Amino acid sequence: MNTSHMKKVAAEAALDYIDIGDVIGVGTGSTANAFIDLLPKVKGKIDGAVASSKATEERLREHGISVLDLNRTGPLPVYVDGADEATHNKHLIKGGGGALTREKIVAAASDKFVCIVDKTKLVDVLGEFPLAIEVIPLAQSLVSRAIIKLGGLPELRLGFTTDNGNIVIDAKNLDLKDAAAVEARLNGIAGVVSNGIFAIRPADVLIVGHETHADTL
Repeated sequence: MNTSHMKKVAAEAALDYIDIGDVIGVGTGSTANAFIDLLPKVKGKIDGAVASSKATEERLREHGISVLDLNRTGPLPVYVDGADEATHNKHLIKGGGGALTREKIVAAASDKFVCIVDKTKLVDVLGEFPLAIEVIPLAQSLVSRAIIKLGGLPELRLGFTTDNGNIVIDAKNLDLKDAAAVEARLNGIAGVVSNGIFAIRPADVLIVGHETHADTL
């Protein structure tokens, strides 16, 4: 199964959501990179991009795409990003790359969130992929205890610091049947910056890449 090809198929389909004069939001990770690598095809249409991470900034600049500051652009028409897991109702787990907080910010600032995934990322219920939680370092033990009370198994992501200077705790074994409720509850823990559940603000469009075509949900 060629997941790289399926990511590219999904990324190709996402280009249709870009209009002339757009400043677009761009996510982080291997699927988002597949989209970035296709942007030179439509470089003449867009006025620039807002990046969700330093790695994405660098990749955009390598392709000659102007990188803009979200505080100066105001609302964005569209944000394109991948996911570690996605459901048919467009709830997501993101944060495998550690850029979850900035991804949430850019998604929140965008009128339309287009999520692109290969078909292996589509699941019935979120939660098999570990949930990334960005945490202020002082709160590591406090947050870990709270995760255990919720039935989760916390694990510090060793040797990793976010672009915001924080740590990431990966939580396994959480029950995410009511993903929006868990998202809100985790965000209410002192010291949590954000978590990788995208259910309160889910994707507006989910593009699922297959070997020969893309499905749009």
